Amino acid sequence: MKARQSTYPLRLPTSVRAEVERRAKAEGTSVNQFVATAVAEKLAVMNTAAFFAERRSKADFAAFDQIMSRPGGAEPDDDDRLP
Repeated sequence: MKARQSTYPLRLPTSVRAEVERRAKAEGTSVNQFVATAVAEKLAVMNTAAFFAERRSKADFAAFDQIMSRPGGAEPDDDDRLP
């Protein structure tokens, strides 16, 4: 099933357009496909950030601290410790 498409007149500064054209050519793709992929990647990053922000807002840090300080378990390996 092919996704619906629409057109959008995009104005880019000359230097940005030149870089997009150069990168698209190096990747063997069209400017349109390069820009569409870049926009999709940006949206994915923003959606991921929103997802984790929402999850963080529901976190119970007191419960986390209690779980992490419970007795038992093994000490972390030296290379698992933060400097």
